[in-house]
Amino acid sequence: MRSNLAARDVETLVHPYTNLAAFRETGPLVLERGHGVYVYDTDGRPYIEGMAGLWCTALGYSNEELVEAASEQLSRLPFTHLFSGRSHDPAIELAETLKELMPVPTSKVFFTSSGSEANDTQVKLLWYMNNALGRAAKKKIISHVKGYHGVTVATASMTGLPANHADWDLPLPGFLHAPCPHHYRGAEPGESEAAFSARLAGELDALILREGPETVAAFFVEPVMGAGGAIVPPAGYFEAIQPVLERHDVRLVADEVICGFGRLGTWFGSESLGIRPHTLSFAKAVTSGYLPLGGVSIDEPLYRAMLAESAKIGTFGHGTTYSGHPVACAVALKTIEIFRRDRIVEGVGAKAPHFQARLSGLADHPLVGEARGIGLIGGLEIVADKGSKRQYDPKAGVAARCVAFAQAEGLIVRFLAGDRIAICPPLVITSEEIDALFDRLTRALDRTLAWIAAEGLEAMPA
Repeated sequence: MRSNLAARDVETLVHPYTNLAAFRETGPLVLERGHGVYVYDTDGRPYIEGMAGLWCTALGYSNEELVEAASEQLSRLPFTHLFSGRSHDPAIELAETLKELMPVPTSKVFFTSSGSEANDTQVKLLWYMNNALGRAAKKKIISHVKGYHGVTVATASMTGLPANHADWDLPLPGFLHAPCPHHYRGAEPGESEAAFSARLAGELDALILREGPETVAAFFVEPVMGAGGAIVPPAGYFEAIQPVLERHDVRLVADEVICGFGRLGTWFGSESLGIRPHTLSFAKAVTSGYLPLGGVSIDEPLYRAMLAESAKIGTFGHGTTYSGHPVACAVALKTIEIFRRDRIVEGVGAKAPHFQARLSGLADHPLVGEARGIGLIGGLEIVADKGSKRQYDPKAGVAARCVAFAQAEGLIVRFLAGDRIAICPPLVITSEEIDALFDRLTRALDRTLAWIAAEGLEAMPA
């Protein structure tokens, strides 16, 4: 049966973020095992997993301690829930541990099963809180163009990507989008990063005033914008926008689903980029991706509002079956234990200069307009003309072709909108593996350049 796995896949599965029509012709890459930073397909061929799965497999594949933690919890208490006052040791201990790690004052932790659920919960809690405070109009949510916050109805409305809105009847009313903080694409000629940040802060201020500060509840931000293009904000951006939010009593929510747990060289991305959020969302690397787990931090003012509303209504009417699943919590506890014992976060700081140097070196390639990152995350943008920043026709799928060439070279990376390519390897990657990753990506870029020449592709008109 293994020999026809690809055919069976095409006839049985719907794949997220995939051109479903084209996929019927190309079929899947079927993976069957992994070890360290490598995954292996059904033919035994190895690939460097340059996306840590989906921004999440921080400790790499087949970590025996995580497997053992899951197995031990499965044998002891495979499932119970947190509804109606029930609890269990792993959830209690994990909440205590996370409160210690949080970079913001945290009263409580609420668990979810994903980053989408975490951000959706944040929206609901904001609305719940403002109802408790008698501010029934203060419900609008701002996020960034090209920001990514999930795929539920609410979080897809926050996500600022066209494909997440087109023909889904989204965004919902009350979800607003501020300009993308991408200096390479958004700055005026000669505009410094600091000046660009100041201009964006002014535009955010104007947006809030136009809508009415009494109607705006919160601004959701990613420290580094992940699925929107692995975009690092310009210097001074968060320092510029936070006084605007404070002036208008708009809460700041940090979406740490990708940047949390070491990716930028600090436990949370907010610490690296000077963000002072009221609450934050987390998921992905908290279990190294081994089991689904997410959650939100809850500050004391929010918790007090939750208490008041639940007392008035008679219950806190929110939660999902797998919130705080004991096996997921046990794996998260072991993940954090390994992070602390093996100094994973400090290791990211030590490896980041080499990673970023190799990334920056790609800017010299004829196809690369921007190559920028922080910690162990990076993005590059393919352009047709480096001087004018003109791109190829999106229908040509140049970044997608480059990613296919990378796969042929034994490297998995991800193409994103705007002919951008993201790189986000496991945090346990070695210096030698970093070199192998970028060597393979360079060869993929070379093959892409040759393919462009053979196809006769040209830059789009200015």
